[in-house]
Amino acid sequence: MRVWKNSPLDSILVAYSVVHLLAMFWFAAAWDSAATGQRAAMAVGTCFLITYNIIVVTHLFTHQSWFVSGRLNALVSLINSINVGQSVQAYQLTHVRNHHRFNNDVKGPDGSTRDLSSTYRDGKAGEHAPLISYAVGGAVSSLVGRAREVLAGAWLWRVRRTETTIMSLVAHREPRQGRELRQVQLDRAAHCLSLVAFATLSWRWALFGYLPAFFLALILVNVQNYYRHYGADPHDRAADSVSHYGRLYNLLAFNDGYHQEHHLSPTTHWSRLPAVREKARNRLDATTRIVSPVPAMVGFLDVRRALLHRSAGVGGDAAASGPRRSGSR
Repeated sequence: MRVWKNSPLDSILVAYSVVHLLAMFWFAAAWDSAATGQRAAMAVGTCFLITYNIIVVTHLFTHQSWFVSGRLNALVSLINSINVGQSVQAYQLTHVRNHHRFNNDVKGPDGSTRDLSSTYRDGKAGEHAPLISYAVGGAVSSLVGRAREVLAGAWLWRVRRTETTIMSLVAHREPRQGRELRQVQLDRAAHCLSLVAFATLSWRWALFGYLPAFFLALILVNVQNYYRHYGADPHDRAADSVSHYGRLYNLLAFNDGYHQEHHLSPTTHWSRLPAVREKARNRLDATTRIVSPVPAMVGFLDVRRALLHRSAGVGGDAAASGPRRSGSR
């Protein structure tokens, strides 16, 4: 009987998801009796677990579910909705059906971007939004959204018709639309009930450990997304993202550094992204694009990064004179 939809290697991601879940409840149970140093380590560990899960684990799952069985995939969605503090199904809708459709686009004639997470959305004069406002402002917005979902327990976390973003992104036909909306509802319920469980085990953990760690994780995830696109050319499908080819990072992050390749082929399994690079090598090598010497999380260290979005202009194309590595001008 076939279990894995793409590769048995996804079992590593499943194991991480389970360990993450167990660690969260262990931290909650141990918080009140822990020393100050141990509590600090728990908070830092929680921040790392959530950040890595969103950037790598859940991100990969939203593009290529791991199991053949729809029920097992639904269970993974529930588990990681607890782990990352938001509905994985809702994340899949906004990320796969919105971000990967509009690819961090610039503002259009209406003064807004179609990509809801675009780094240009709150920018001015064709520039990216400032990093701080993008990272922190986005985290605050996400936190407010999660608070609303907690309050939505009054109607059993159903997706209401007034939630226009989700309603515009779900499948338009049944039975798929119904399945997706039910999964969002179940994900939200799992997340919110887990918060009740955390608070029951230790309200101090929930308030002083989990909540600050979750908020910081949201900021770090936004920093990651910012530098995955900062300086890239939003008008060129082969240069609208930033890749990092460091072997260690891509080993530990399941080829997360192949972000341009991921944008070229978002349905490709993570294990085959290097093959996408080889297949598109001629196109990529003939394109002026950014290859960062550092992972996106520390993209601010790439101080010599070219700003292709400026040379491209609002509607133009960057001059293609061969691949532009970060730091060339």
